[in-house]
Amino acid sequence: MSTFDDPFDSSRELSRFGCVCGQHRSSAEHDHAERALRCDQVQNQAESMEKRYEGVVASALMRAMFPKDAARRAFLKSVGASTALAALSQFFPLQTATEVFAEAGTPEKKDLKVGFIPITCATPIIMAAPLGFYAKHGVNVEVVKTAGWAVIRDKTINKEYDASHMLAPMPIAITLGLGAQPIPFAVPAIENINGQGITLAVKHKDKRDPKDWKGMKFAIPFDYSMHNYLLRYYLAEHGLDPDTDVQLRSVPPPEMVANLRADNIDGFLAPDNICQRAIYDGVGFMHILSKEIWDGHPCCSFAASREFITGSPNSFAALTRAIVDATAYASKAENRKQIAEAIAPANYINAPVTVLEQVLTGTYADGLGGVKTDAKRVDFDPFPWQSFAVWMLTQMKRWGQIKGDVDYAGVARQVFLATDTTRLMKEAGLTPPASTTKSFVVMGKTFDPAKPEDYLASFKIRKSS
Repeated sequence: MSTFDDPFDSSRELSRFGCVCGQHRSSAEHDHAERALRCDQVQNQAESMEKRYEGVVASALMRAMFPKDAARRAFLKSVGASTALAALSQFFPLQTATEVFAEAGTPEKKDLKVGFIPITCATPIIMAAPLGFYAKHGVNVEVVKTAGWAVIRDKTINKEYDASHMLAPMPIAITLGLGAQPIPFAVPAIENINGQGITLAVKHKDKRDPKDWKGMKFAIPFDYSMHNYLLRYYLAEHGLDPDTDVQLRSVPPPEMVANLRADNIDGFLAPDNICQRAIYDGVGFMHILSKEIWDGHPCCSFAASREFITGSPNSFAALTRAIVDATAYASKAENRKQIAEAIAPANYINAPVTVLEQVLTGTYADGLGGVKTDAKRVDFDPFPWQSFAVWMLTQMKRWGQIKGDVDYAGVARQVFLATDTTRLMKEAGLTPPASTTKSFVVMGKTFDPAKPEDYLASFKIRKSS
């Protein structure tokens, strides 16, 4: 994370970070930060909303006045942070602006329901409840454990949930009306990056070459999922047609291990806590981490309908701030064990803390007798890159979920709210990425979001139009 930086620190550049919230160079500096100019600690729920808004307004003003690091740092070194704040207060009505900001940010609806599937991909959404992030941002959120993706989709569409945890491609599919009437949905934050894996049944320990997988049965969580697209991509790159050479079945993540144990499936591409539970129970082994297919890929998202966003914009903004805040906390390795304990109970993920620690810390048993370490096995970065949406659209078209011409950039802008999230971050005194798109590499092939049709045309294995 590089979105939480302190503009009142004269000794550092705005793009660097080092404490648990990302605003300071160390945990010690975080703990001793001046309250008016630094972030709130998660544990300090007694901190007044007025102080928090005052810090946000002062931070935003400082960034606006000194967009260049050199000028800002020179000014602060000459007068000091306290004098700088006093000077700002003298020439700019900070108190009035703080009151306006606070009033404008009052949630229209404070009691909210957010649905989630019990997987580690939902970590920021889940942990934000027991660790106090929702309360910190002025909303009372009930996070509701839900059985499967179709259920979570329907409950959100039917307004039983105000917002929800969704697979990142789901809001695109809902917006486009794939399989149903189109309903505009949007993604202000990505829940997790990486954090998935291909797990095979222990009886297949000698089948490490995907070319030996013809006729095997694999589970994926949902048709409109990164799991579906990543597994199809992986199979196709090894010469297998995922529609004819193997069987793909949609299975809710909590049911995958039982199906593997019962020999109903030969393997799955699923969230890491499902993979690790199969290993923990002795019924599966880790074939490959999803980051070995695409390092930095998105998986799940925080999503809401456009109707909720426009009808309760302040409630939506408060939820988004809480998720971004929680994601920043989750991105720090030193917080992962605490988070594992917080999300392990039955009303959340309902998994042994050991399993969740292995996922979140990246030190894990592989089911083949070894212990591996990968600190980025799962990571958390909330920015909804629109190029992620463009890539998903290419795969939807590749496998026949979308027919005809596709307005890749238009759909990406409509669903993945990178511009809105950028504005929200800036209003909160944060530093978002300078662009809304980026290129990346999937199994050695570079994806250019400006040339989606060229990328699509490059694949030999695809469903015929």
